[in-house]
Amino acid sequence: MSDYRLVYSSEGPIKKEEKNYAEIDPTKVKVKIRLEKQGRGGKTVTVLFELPENPTYFKDLAKELKSHCGTGGSFKDGRIELQGDHKQKCQAFLEKKGFKIKIAGG
Repeated sequence: MSDYRLVYSSEGPIKKEEKNYAEIDPTKVKVKIRLEKQGRGGKTVTVLFELPENPTYFKDLAKELKSHCGTGGSFKDGRIELQGDHKQKCQAFLEKKGFKIKIAGG
């Protein structure tokens, strides 16, 4: 498989380089979880941060977490954000998958 994918523009096809990311091994990854409220209109948000760089893997993980917690959220800037306080649910879910968990902020 090539490291490029074909992209079309008004000037014709061009090649865009795709970055290959390292495979994620959950047993070697420590995920930090914290709650944030500041700058969010008083709403609580559960944030998983300091994730290794692999957007595809963590977008899928964010989707699984949203489904598991029954809430909305997103993956952006290398962080998974879930609406509401879901520290305990996230911790249990991720530990089952093999991740090491660190609860930040108490």
